[in-house]
Amino acid sequence: MLTNQVIGDVAGINGVEWDAVELPSQFMENWCYDRSTLFGMARHFETGEPLPEEIYQKLLLQRTFGSGMQTMRQLYFGQLDMELHQFPSQDGDVFATQRRIAAKYSPHLLPLETDRFLCSFSHIFGGGYAAGYYSYKWAEVMSADAFGAFEEVGLDNEEKVRGLGKLFRDTVLGLGGGEAPDVVFQQFRGRKPNSEALQRHTGLVS
Repeated sequence: MLTNQVIGDVAGINGVEWDAVELPSQFMENWCYDRSTLFGMARHFETGEPLPEEIYQKLLLQRTFGSGMQTMRQLYFGQLDMELHQFPSQDGDVFATQRRIAAKYSPHLLPLETDRFLCSFSHIFGGGYAAGYYSYKWAEVMSADAFGAFEEVGLDNEEKVRGLGKLFRDTVLGLGGGEAPDVVFQQFRGRKPNSEALQRHTGLVS
């Protein structure tokens, strides 16, 4: 809707590399944890009563609950996906590969000998994420870092947020697939993405 591209094949999310296609949608999710944004819309549909403070605090707590384990789970899936798409397997069979990688990323929850999760890992065989499952986590890095730019200018500084929002619209949303994602991100952020904001948002660092 906000694209500046005139060629359909690179307008919007068309032509955006898989690594970054989730950046805009994941970026928008961050606003749901911002107090002023959330309380501006979270009201009872009949009474108009605002969201209770207690519920808001629980919402903030659930954002980081188990985030370390969730992070390792995604890293496990991403690494497993990459290794399954390398031939031949160094382990002799795919289930041995699964167990080896699980031992590194998920030692607390190793697959049973009868585990056949791989037979239903549809993302990488029928869902378009073949050798690309890592992009889930990379998109989180980019989206958190993009939102970090708004945090740096101050989410309560309406003038600066508005100016930064226009830059986000003109670059990330406007350029679509017309430029490589790393070029687009650097035009918005002024540098390459890093994981500091994501680690902070997930409570892995203070």
